[in-house]
Amino acid sequence: MKNVSTIFCAILLLIANLAAASAGLAAGERSKPNIVFIFGDDWGYGDLGIHGSTFCQTPNLDRMASEGIDFENFTVNSPVCSPSRVAVMTGQFPTRQCIHQHFQGIKAHISRGMPDWLDPQAPMLPRMLQEAGYKTGHFGKWHLGSVGDSPVESEYGYDRFATFNGSNVNPIKKGGLASVDHAVKFIKEFKDQPFFVNLWLHEAHLAHFPQQRYLEQFKDLDEQKRVYASIIAEGDEGVGRILGLLKELGLDQNTLVVFSTDNGPEATRDENQKIHRAGEEGLGGYYSVGETAGLKGRKRSLFSGGIRVPFIVRWPGVVPAGKTDSTSTLTAVDLLPTFLAAAGVALPDGFTPDGQNVLPAFKGEGFQRTKPIFWEWKGGDKQNFTWPTLGIQDGRWKLLVGTETRQVELYDLEADWRETKNVSADHPEVVQRLTDQLAAWKDELPKSPSENSLSAARQKQTKNSSK
Repeated sequence: MKNVSTIFCAILLLIANLAAASAGLAAGERSKPNIVFIFGDDWGYGDLGIHGSTFCQTPNLDRMASEGIDFENFTVNSPVCSPSRVAVMTGQFPTRQCIHQHFQGIKAHISRGMPDWLDPQAPMLPRMLQEAGYKTGHFGKWHLGSVGDSPVESEYGYDRFATFNGSNVNPIKKGGLASVDHAVKFIKEFKDQPFFVNLWLHEAHLAHFPQQRYLEQFKDLDEQKRVYASIIAEGDEGVGRILGLLKELGLDQNTLVVFSTDNGPEATRDENQKIHRAGEEGLGGYYSVGETAGLKGRKRSLFSGGIRVPFIVRWPGVVPAGKTDSTSTLTAVDLLPTFLAAAGVALPDGFTPDGQNVLPAFKGEGFQRTKPIFWEWKGGDKQNFTWPTLGIQDGRWKLLVGTETRQVELYDLEADWRETKNVSADHPEVVQRLTDQLAAWKDELPKSPSENSLSAARQKQTKNSSK
């Protein structure tokens, strides 16, 4: 009987050890943080309540900032959507993929020297995380290609996706926060393992689809502000739903959440553009009255109002709460190396991103940038559609160049955050140094897109024209 009892105890001990080992494994897996990147569309720096909006209300983003860090000096790497998003995905300036403008159609791509889609073989953040054991999802806007035979989103490293302006595999509506619905479903499905979510909202891009409940909330505003405030409130609601879900599921402490937007606010149009396009649903650019908080320029401009955008980081227990960082200089190509560092994932062999790991800044330790930031903006089909066309920021200095007009402006960002005073005449040596850096950077860029990013129709057209 004693032997039976001894054997029984041994079995219980073995079971306990196995359970402990299993729990330890689970704890090890959970030590990898979840990452949620929420990307708004066409928001102005001044559209947030905490940034002094005169008519918009963003209670969820304001609360997110009070629970994390609000970074004042974050820029995206293009003043329009597609190249801005390429920078996030690849950790490289979008010109390394020859992507200078938004994706549109073969004729436009050829005239702009662009591919027909982002090459799925390029360095890719979701794929790097997927290969490291993360479940990956992309919900909302895509716009990383626009030709019929463009790659499906899964080819870029996604386990789940539902998009608009995408491959039309798993398409969703732009309005009504369908993207958030899918993100919620994804997070619930993979709550027990590390996950990465790209949630790219439609708000506040054209066309505008204001919800009646928000129009009622802002009924005391004038017509333009009423519509725009409703759109911003809807986007803010989406952020709140994600933050609430993470708390509900007990994932709050182990999830890094970042909010930003792809470029500055859309230009306000005249009353003739109350409707976005004839025969289509949605309101037009008359209602695009986003605020830049006094920054010069808007969408399609390399001035501060076109590329300096909101950037809020939240990760309870890691990111200090209620802090504003006005000294760290961050940019969109930093997200790939930073997210990988947060996940404990090494950069692939032979790959050097244009960005830097800014995780110390996320932790409240500050960050001293050692790499310059470059911009190239070709401005549509006309090379000088919008000046400036080139830009570089190195330390406190930002140089803007017009390639056609040979116009040059220099700004001291430490003394002139809103870029109001051109000091190029006072610092010719700085102008020359930054001009040389720009020229060297331009020389290293590819002259044409990779064949893997060209549609079959375009390759056929190219072959026929060369005969």
